[in-house]
Amino acid sequence: MTAIIAAAIIGVLLMFVGIGTKNKSTMVTVSLVLVLALFGITIWEVTQTSHNGIALPPRLYFNDMLRFDGFAVWFNLLMTGCTLLYMLLLNKEIKKVGVHVAEYFALISFILVGIYLLSSYNNMLMLFLGIEIISIPQYILAGSDKRNLKSSEASLKYFIMGAFTTGILLMGITLIYGATGTFNISEYAQLGSSDLNPMVVSGIILIMVALGFKVSAAPMHMWTADVYDGAPTPFTAYMMTVIKAGAFIGFIRLFQSSFGQLSEHWALLLAIITAATLFVGNITAVFQQSVKRMLAYSSIAQAGFMLFAIQSFSVIAWQSIAIYAIAYSVATIGMFAVLVKMKDYTFDGFNGLAKKDPVTAFFTTVFLLSLTGIPLTGGFMAKYMVLMGVIKEGNLMWLVIFGLLMAAVSAYYYFRVIIAMYFKEGNAEYTSEINTIDKVLLGITCGLVILIGIAPGLFLHF
Repeated sequence: MTAIIAAAIIGVLLMFVGIGTKNKSTMVTVSLVLVLALFGITIWEVTQTSHNGIALPPRLYFNDMLRFDGFAVWFNLLMTGCTLLYMLLLNKEIKKVGVHVAEYFALISFILVGIYLLSSYNNMLMLFLGIEIISIPQYILAGSDKRNLKSSEASLKYFIMGAFTTGILLMGITLIYGATGTFNISEYAQLGSSDLNPMVVSGIILIMVALGFKVSAAPMHMWTADVYDGAPTPFTAYMMTVIKAGAFIGFIRLFQSSFGQLSEHWALLLAIITAATLFVGNITAVFQQSVKRMLAYSSIAQAGFMLFAIQSFSVIAWQSIAIYAIAYSVATIGMFAVLVKMKDYTFDGFNGLAKKDPVTAFFTTVFLLSLTGIPLTGGFMAKYMVLMGVIKEGNLMWLVIFGLLMAAVSAYYYFRVIIAMYFKEGNAEYTSEINTIDKVLLGITCGLVILIGIAPGLFLHF
């Protein structure tokens, strides 16, 4: 709860910083310091979940509307850490987007408030608030580049689709409330097949569709590529990673904790959505010529793998979604930190990068290998865990096999960038040079990707 209050206060403070100074460097410095302080607060909250090695009961707030357990505060710590890493790597590019730099960081702080709510909600109203708090700032960030018509188009498209989906989410919540008489998701876990009626089933399906939109699952993915491609590249990186992970934690918290006993009524539909998401994301990414747009479609495919975690009804589901969130976020943020420096976003723009800048090319290769799922990287461990969870269930082996086939397809478009860097002649050009500090930060990010792959237990302690 302390982190929620702190993130909201930081957002307000940053708005006043934007009023008090027009110096972008000052705005960035203040933002980094405040988010670093928020990271410290989340660390402190993690230490409060146990005493002498014994886990303490969850902390409840607002008549059990929020429930902070060990997983919730640990996930908040991971996402705050990813946000801090994102800001360190991309703050220079954020400064170039427009004049309202402090406001951009304020919006990111407010997004963290929404993520914290989604990791700990125990009431459908809190779910709705969390979804809206992470969505509304995205509409603004997507359209923040006023010099680019595609940015305004992305913002408008995202806003219209998001508003429509909010209606679907509210209708689903209303139907379930009408059938059960409560917004408390803990009470939904007691529902059995004998208690079901068409209102409950319809409500679950509508909520699944709405949350599927937020995580860009097919066929609710139609907005994804245009919005991610049109939005300013630094903000696309955040929308594809931390925000998507936050939406997924809201998804899994509801369908694992509350609707798990009713899985026989929705598991097949979710399996079909997962298969469609994997197919659409991977196959469409194959035909892209822009690396940014390819990453946008690959994010749909990555969402398909994260959907596996929702279909694993065991503790490994929570472990796998945490590992996937951190591994995918770190690798993608690192990849975008390189991409924003490139003058040409096409595959040809990476031609010859290994000769010009072998260190950056190596870091980029590690990020791409992780996104592919190659062993000794975080991406491999993430995919292994989500697939293992479904294998242990034993009733969706066809989906696991299909997922492995789609992972093989993903190697094609990720390796196109690696081939361009190492095996094609060219003169890759930067818009601004990658200096020593940038390379140190990229090296740390690369080290995290490898560390997640070889020692995932460090990120699963709680």
